[in-house]
Order: sequence, then C-alpha cells, then structure tokens
Amino acid sequence: MLLENKHIVLAVSGGIAAFKAASIASMLCKRGAVVKCIMTHNATAFITPLTLREITGNPVAVSMFDDVTEFNIEHIALARWADAFVIAPATADVIGKIAAGIADDLVTTTVMATKAPVLIAPAMNSNMFLNPIVQDNIKKLRDYGYQFVEPASGHLACGVIGIGRLPEPEEIVDYIELTACRTDRLKGKKVIVTGGGTRESIDPVRFIGNHSSGRMGFAIAKAAVLAGADVTLVAGTTDHLKTPVGVMRRIDVGSTNEMKDAVDSYYDACDLVIKAAAVADYRVAHPAKNKIKKSEETMDLKMEKNPDILYGLGQRKDHQTLVGFAAETTNVIEYGTAKLKKKNLDMLVANDVAAKGAGFQGTTNIATLLFPDGTVEKLDKMSKDELAAIIVERAAQIIDKKK
Repeated sequence: MLLENKHIVLAVSGGIAAFKAASIASMLCKRGAVVKCIMTHNATAFITPLTLREITGNPVAVSMFDDVTEFNIEHIALARWADAFVIAPATADVIGKIAAGIADDLVTTTVMATKAPVLIAPAMNSNMFLNPIVQDNIKKLRDYGYQFVEPASGHLACGVIGIGRLPEPEEIVDYIELTACRTDRLKGKKVIVTGGGTRESIDPVRFIGNHSSGRMGFAIAKAAVLAGADVTLVAGTTDHLKTPVGVMRRIDVGSTNEMKDAVDSYYDACDLVIKAAAVADYRVAHPAKNKIKKSEETMDLKMEKNPDILYGLGQRKDHQTLVGFAAETTNVIEYGTAKLKKKNLDMLVANDVAAKGAGFQGTTNIATLLFPDGTVEKLDKMSKDELAAIIVERAAQIIDKKK
C-alpha cells in the first residue's frame, strides 16, 4: 500500500462537512497510514474528538494548550511529524487566516510550522466559495505551493444547488495519497498511457470488442502520475473506471483508428509511451449504416486489418521510450520477443492471459519483462498497481540510460 506508515495530519475545521472527516480518517488507516487529527473548536460542534480518536487510535487535540503529552508542543511536534498535512473540510475562515498569515489556533499554527506538503479541501456555501476574496485567498495559497482539492457541485446544506460540497472521502484520500507519495522520478516528462479495449462497429448497435477492463492501463497512468510525470491517458472501453487523480488529460476513444489519432497527436512531444490497451487487430470492412436484421442462420463479415499503432510509433521513434504489451495464451516469451524486435520497443510486458491470476478482468497480473539486450525479468503474481509501479520504474531506468 502506498500510504503504508505514512504520517498524515488531518485537520478538521468547523463546517457541516466535518462529519466526513471520520470516513477520511478511516480510509487513510485502511490504506496503512498513521493518522493524527487536530480540530478547531467550531469543528467539535459537528463531530467529536472521541470519534476521530477511536478511528485513528491516536489522541486528538483541539487547543494549543491541551494536555496531550504524546504531541509535546503540539503545533511543532505535529508539524515535524507529518509527511502530509490535510485540511478537510477547510472553511473560508481557515483559508483566509492561512492566506493572511494569522496563526491563532492549533490548526492554523501547525500548518504555518510544517514543511510537509499541504492539501486543502474547501467546503462552504457556493456564494462564499465564489466570493472574490475567497478566490483571491485560494490563488495566493496556490502560488505559495499549497495544493487544493476542488469542491464538488450538488445539493448543499444551506438548501441551494451549486459548487461548494466537500468531495467524497475516497476522492480526497486519493489526493492525499498523491500528495504524500508523489516523487520526482519522471518530473518534467510527458507520458502517454493507453488502456482499455477498442471496439469496431458492425452496425449502429453491434460491435466487435474484447474483454479488456482497462485496469492495467489505468494503474500505469496512476503510477506515472505518482512518479511526477505529465500524463495523457488515452482510454478505450473500460469497466467504468475513474480517471486517476493527477492525470493531466484523458481522451476517450472507441475504435483503433480513433486511438491512433489520439496517440499520434501527442506523440512527437512525449518522452514515454506505455501502450497497455487491448487494440482490435481487424475491423469490419463495410459497417452497415442501419441495424442488420436477423434473417439468416449465419452471417459473414469481411474484415480488414487495422493500423498497427505501436509499430507505427516504433518506426517514427526519435527520443521517445516505447513500452508495449503482449497478451498471449501460448509461447509467451517467444511471441513477445518477436514483437519487441519487430516494433522497435525499449521494453515489452508479456503475460499469459490464460494463466490463473492473470488476464483482463482480474485485479492481479503475472508478467515477464523483455528487453532488447535479451534480458528477461520474470515477475510473480501481484496486484496490477504493484506491477504498474515496476513497469514505470523500469521505463524510468531506460530513460536514464538514454541521457
């Protein structure tokens, strides 16, 4: 788990969304983080310190003068202890105080003293959030390097519909994970990741596709973001996967030709392409303009070959690093090695999709990494997130060697 043993200070200020802090703290603990909570006095009107103490297993402080011996001098000890400092929810009052340099309670004093990355999740009435003073304060803090989670839109406690809702706890925890775990491994690098399957139309209501869920590609996109890259995710059909937090742009495509156009449009300026999508090799030569009616016992479809996206990228390769995938059911290494050479790749991830624990629909994978110099790195079964981190690290090592 990425947050294993990471030290997270969760600061809770006095808004109605304070009740969500309990879920945020719980999810952080489940992801392996060590969580310590501090609260403003107003926050205690919405959620009790006891609740957060029981969830995290750590004492909760409200006042700078609380007798919490584990914190020593609370604001200094917590400021040094934190790997990431999170304010969720953050009221207009707290944001304004921090922007003005006011430190008159435990939350504002501790955030002033920390050198850890700070993530702020605003939650308030729409008019308050859109008030130019609040927006100026947010801009000022962004300019100083503070990070923000944009509030969501929807029904607010005041009865209006608009922007200002605290995002769901899972989304906030994803942002915390990025804040606490992001490195500079691929900082400044532009990365294209493809994921999911492509679909080729038979008629307006039918298509030819595959079983790809997109999980591997999306895991790689997340790993590349965590490595500090500027990531473009080109997504075919997936199991309704959410865009990983921090992805710069997502381009949704349907057919192989659409995916090719999307990748080509960003290729020249990119440094790394990791092509994990399951692309259709063939398409229907003449898709019907209207729905084909069921009449005959059999139906013949004339197929024509789709462009080989990865092969084309390999032929155009200049400074880019190219990583491909080979999903096979037999002769995995043999076929993978041939594909590595033919497509001019820097690395190929080969896997037997028929093996137990591998394949399209699961959450785990079993892979072998192949390299042009003949190196073969066999990996045990692991989660797709774990495999994604290894793939991105090996790609970063290849980039280092090209310098």
